Parts: sequence; C-alpha cells; structure tokens
Amino acid sequence: MQIITAKGLSKDYDSLRAVDTIDFEILEGECFGFLGPNGAGKTTVMRMLYCFIAPTSGEIKVFGMDVTKQPSVIKSRIGVMPQDDNLDPELTVLENLITYARYFDIPRAQSAKIAAGLIEYTGLTEKTNVNIKSLSGGMKRALLLARALINNPELLILDEPTTGLDPHSRHNVWEKLHGLKSNNTTLILTTHYMEEAEKLCDRVAIMDSGRIITIDSPIHLMDTHGGNLENVYLKLTGRWLGE
Repeated sequence: MQIITAKGLSKDYDSLRAVDTIDFEILEGECFGFLGPNGAGKTTVMRMLYCFIAPTSGEIKVFGMDVTKQPSVIKSRIGVMPQDDNLDPELTVLENLITYARYFDIPRAQSAKIAAGLIEYTGLTEKTNVNIKSLSGGMKRALLLARALINNPELLILDEPTTGLDPHSRHNVWEKLHGLKSNNTTLILTTHYMEEAEKLCDRVAIMDSGRIITIDSPIHLMDTHGGNLENVYLKLTGRWLGE
C-alpha cells in the first residue's frame, strides 16, 4: 500500500528551484532513502513531507492526505528526526521528552512512562536526569531519535540521522532502525553515506540539482552499474558525492 505519493513536486526559493518537478511513491513498511550531495534537494523534500514547508507546485500526499490541507492530522501520525540539534538546552534528557510529548496531547503521567522506555531503548538510562549540554554528539542523536518516537509514529522521517557520528554510534542507530522496520514502521531517510543506504534501504532515490535521476533498490543499482552505490552515483551524475 502506498503511504506517500508525490506528483510534479517542486519547491522554489525566490529564483532558486530547490526541488524540480519530481514524482515518487513510498510503500508502507519499507525504508526509502534519498541520496545525494548537499544542495541536492533532499532536506527540502523532507520538510515538505512533514508539513514544515508547502510545495510551490505539484502535490504530495501522506496517508492519502494533502500536506497543505490536513497538516495537523498528518503530523500526529509521524515522527521526525531532524538533521540539526534542536533539543532544549535548558532541560534534562527526560524533560526534553516529556515536554515534546505535550505537542501530541499525551498526559504527563503517560508521557513519563513512554519517555522512560525510550530512554532505555536508546541507551540513555544513565543520562535520564542529566542536562543535555553535557551529552556527546552521539547521545544527542540518540535522544533526537527517542523524541521522534514519542508518539509511536507510523512513519518515521530521518534527515541524515548519523551525520557526525563515530562508526560505533552509527551502527547503534542502524540497529535501532532495523528493529523499527521489522515492526512495520515506514522509514524515510536522507543520507550521503552510501554504506548506510546499502544496509538500510529497500529502495533509494538518487537526487542531484533538485531532480530525481533514478529510483531503484541498492542491490539492483549496483548489479546494473557495477561497484558500490557511490560508484553508481558517479556514473549517473558524473561527479562524486562531495563535489
């Protein structure tokens, strides 16, 4: 079943076309990745998906609902792990989660229990009452993941979830995402780590300059073009991801 459909989707910022007339669909229970360098349009697509910005043209539907017409209902059913750290620096780990739960009208008694479970799930139990200013980068990413799960979302959107993490922390996040997918949570992620896409994604959309070049499974792309995903990207775009 399709959980997201986009047709002719575009987004302009003044004279800059950040997303240029793209079409895609995402199926329930799959992990779908948007790959490409900085500036490819990945984050802009994510922000339209979770109703943070409106498309300039075209349409995008989540759970069959237009993001411009029913954003509140859509937001209640999704979780978002942003690329940037937007945790409240004045609160503890537990307080960050309980405060965020208010956006979903979760009663405090219930949210405290949910938060405690998510803190354990993400390996932050010893940091429960610690101010987040003292957390490492990896711990903050773990807390952002816990926060994204506070409303038990059907759809989880992750914008470069492991950027800046050491290999051990990155693998910990991957393990958690595999577990969520096994419970039929639909995952959408952006990444410029090709290994991440190979390990997590059922299908990927390779983007460059606001356009989707191709959508396919990592395995089929690598079989068709040879080499790993980064080599595939080079063949399809003529440049390395860092350029």
